[in-house]
Amino acid sequence: MQCARRIFVNTSYNRVPIVTTIRFSCSGKEQRAKGLVLGIYQKEGVKDAKLTHSAEKFNDRINGKLMDLICETKIDGRLGRGKVFNNIDQEFTSVAVVGVGLEGIGFNELEMLDEGMENVRIAAGIGAQALQRLRCTDIYVDSMDYAEQAAEGSVLSVWQYTETLNKKYRLTVPKLELYDSNDVDGWTRGLFKAESQNLARRLSDAPANCMTPTLFAQATVDALCPCGITVEIRTMDWIEQQRMHSFLMIAKGSCEPPVLMEISYCGTAPEDKPVLFLGKGITFNSGGINLRPCKDMDEYRAGMSGAASCVAMLRCVAALSLPINVVLIVPLCENLPSGMSTKPGDVCTLLNAKSLAIRDLDKAGVVVMADPLIYGQKTYKPRLVVDVATLGTGAKKAFGGGASALFSNSHYIWKQFQRAGSLTGDRMWRLPLWQYFKKQVTDELGYDISNDGRGLANSCLAAAVLHELVPCADWAHIDTRGSGMLSHYGLIPYLKSWRMTGRPTRTLVQFLYQLACPENK
Repeated sequence: MQCARRIFVNTSYNRVPIVTTIRFSCSGKEQRAKGLVLGIYQKEGVKDAKLTHSAEKFNDRINGKLMDLICETKIDGRLGRGKVFNNIDQEFTSVAVVGVGLEGIGFNELEMLDEGMENVRIAAGIGAQALQRLRCTDIYVDSMDYAEQAAEGSVLSVWQYTETLNKKYRLTVPKLELYDSNDVDGWTRGLFKAESQNLARRLSDAPANCMTPTLFAQATVDALCPCGITVEIRTMDWIEQQRMHSFLMIAKGSCEPPVLMEISYCGTAPEDKPVLFLGKGITFNSGGINLRPCKDMDEYRAGMSGAASCVAMLRCVAALSLPINVVLIVPLCENLPSGMSTKPGDVCTLLNAKSLAIRDLDKAGVVVMADPLIYGQKTYKPRLVVDVATLGTGAKKAFGGGASALFSNSHYIWKQFQRAGSLTGDRMWRLPLWQYFKKQVTDELGYDISNDGRGLANSCLAAAVLHELVPCADWAHIDTRGSGMLSHYGLIPYLKSWRMTGRPTRTLVQFLYQLACPENK
């Protein structure tokens, strides 16, 4: 007996994928063990939709049946539009055919995005996700001429945070393999990058009681030490000895003890100056005494998503064996209201002898990062400094999830990050670091710097505070308040809606790759 059943789910570039499933031979128990994702290019002018090279070979193998079904069901190759055909091949139970958009498309200067690469991520992710919902345990993915990007899209799309979900409701994460391509190296690089971003997603998405400062430090040790990366855990006594008063001013509001991690990766000569990263690690940010609105406060468990993306970036750097030295400092604490909490208006003295007024406990990020940022520069004498944090709502309101805000005193660093983001699909956009904003945080009576400044441009003001603490080094500050936390709007198809994104892990890896291997740009 033969039957056809269609399942329609809405789809497009920035929406939930559309997949139409057509099933044949309904008799007997359905076996959904092995799936295949193939690409099809969009119609252009009078030209018909065209299969990718691997899809053409598969079509020939089954005597043209795939193309007949494509014509019958009117697949036009538009990006993200696809269908899944079941039982058309003895080896593969389900075959997903997904549109890759126009063939040969490349870098779009207006979008600041390599659309060819991003389209492959979207197509591979939508196809793999559709086959995962059909309970395929092994999924083979067409490279679509970009094996690395196909690996990224498919691996990111099938992962989800399920550690607090009943086992019977968990979707199986399928095994992913490259189909009909010799670019195994590119596929492997893509796997490393996507799995690292998934690590950042897991750390960021964990409930705050399951990812305290101590538990985050333990998870970091478990993730990085097997890769040959040195992780040093500094406890309260050491932090007090170093006189990191700004860090302790925020940490003392919680019963959870603060932790500072110093993480080192040595990929070249030990005497070479390292790149210093600083990741904000507030594992839950309630706003302290300046309490944030209770509605949706649970999102602020990802106040440490900057630290999570940096930790994940280092694991990928080690997996790729990049020839570069990297040091990562992560101050970890909670920002909670209590009888021990810092009060609005309290002042502390930083390691550079400047006084910092903490006028708004809701803006605790720059306070937590201040002394560790100064300490890292004095200790390691880095070639450049990069900090990653979820700070101002201004970046979120300006870009939503479309890009991360970047502030830098170096045009070279900005251009490197801009290029990295255009290749990975996690774009950066530069915001101003003007004297105008510096005056709003330093032109005060009674103290040198205020943590909130004056005016509405809170992301620019936070960057101005951090810039005061980096007197001479090349420096970049990345604000991921909109891009690195919950994905609300403009959803990227290969990431889950209303879950943490793990961004911009792959952009950080690409940035370091460009620094380490400039001849390969």
